[in-house]
Amino acid sequence: MPDRAPQPVDRQLPTDEARDLISLVRDIAQREIAPTAAEEEGAGRFPREVFTLLSRAGLLGLPYDSEYGGGDQPYEVYLQVLEELAAARLTVGLGVSVHTLATYALATYGSKQQQVEHLPEMLGGGLLGAYCLSEPSSGSDAASLRTKAVRDGDQWVLTGTKAWITHGGIADFYTVMARTGEDGPRGISAFLVRGDAEGLSSAAPEKKMGMKGSPTAQVHFDGVRVPDERRVGEEGQGFAIALSALDSGRLGIAACAIGLAQAALDEAVDYATGRQQFGRPIADFQGLRFMLADMATQVEAGRALYLAAARLRDAGRPFAKQAAMAKLHCTDTAMKVTTDAVQILGGYGYTADFPVERYMREAKVLQIVEGTNQIQRMVIARHLAGPETR
Repeated sequence: MPDRAPQPVDRQLPTDEARDLISLVRDIAQREIAPTAAEEEGAGRFPREVFTLLSRAGLLGLPYDSEYGGGDQPYEVYLQVLEELAAARLTVGLGVSVHTLATYALATYGSKQQQVEHLPEMLGGGLLGAYCLSEPSSGSDAASLRTKAVRDGDQWVLTGTKAWITHGGIADFYTVMARTGEDGPRGISAFLVRGDAEGLSSAAPEKKMGMKGSPTAQVHFDGVRVPDERRVGEEGQGFAIALSALDSGRLGIAACAIGLAQAALDEAVDYATGRQQFGRPIADFQGLRFMLADMATQVEAGRALYLAAARLRDAGRPFAKQAAMAKLHCTDTAMKVTTDAVQILGGYGYTADFPVERYMREAKVLQIVEGTNQIQRMVIARHLAGPETR
């Protein structure tokens, strides 16, 4: 087959600085991430050294204030960085998205003193974060969480278990939602917990269909003491903080999904133009040409949707509905495009000799994390028709 390197995505970027940033990210992705992605995913190895490199390069704090070590980049630029990283390896793109999500509470709701004390290390000091909302019996119904935080003088004592935590067991800090008051959403507060806190432990990582290099684990809090100065926001504000963070986090998932879909599309085009059957490339056959055209259209539509939502966010306008739409459409697109890529490669697509089987396995989880796509449909419908009647 001919050596056809995929053409870089032609991006509409707002500044020369953003264009230089994307060039830097592409260089890191091609040199440091993509060459070992398949091997490391197969071995279930988390690339911590890559995240150290990204931190040193200023890529773990892009949408946050430069006063604390962030990049002062609009979300439309940050998300396109995520897309480039996810195209090289989803474990890395999603990991950056989760770290950004874990940092959101402090960066947005923390006091000035908290931000000065903690944000520089979180954004550029080599630390890696995790976000703790879900529990074994509390997934989509996040407001029913049971992890408790009981006040003891100037400290809080956290007890409970969080589930499905990306970076569980390896994170340097955890943003934790815990119950400090009444049942329901008004009784939840947010805490910034050190990864080495006494009483904090994690279970063995889950054995997953895909993204085997990204550890997902239960995290246990057995009487973990957290100083009150590490409570983020007001008491009882935690659930509002969590939902606000997820609106932005869903855009991160959408961008990662499009990066994965773009990688699958590139692989399918490369194969179809090089594979010969009946004396000509299989890309000459209308059935496959139409598949490739549909795949490319879905990817471009998804990219436009997540960028439109990001630009609303950057303008300070409401974007929750559009974020849910972007997460829904882009992750469904990733599932469809990766599945079609396997079909185009035929029997080869079903083997580990080509990356599309890994892409298909990885795409599935994107329809589940940070609010299943059924939840996204509920969110969109509420914006259209109001709350459900009971």
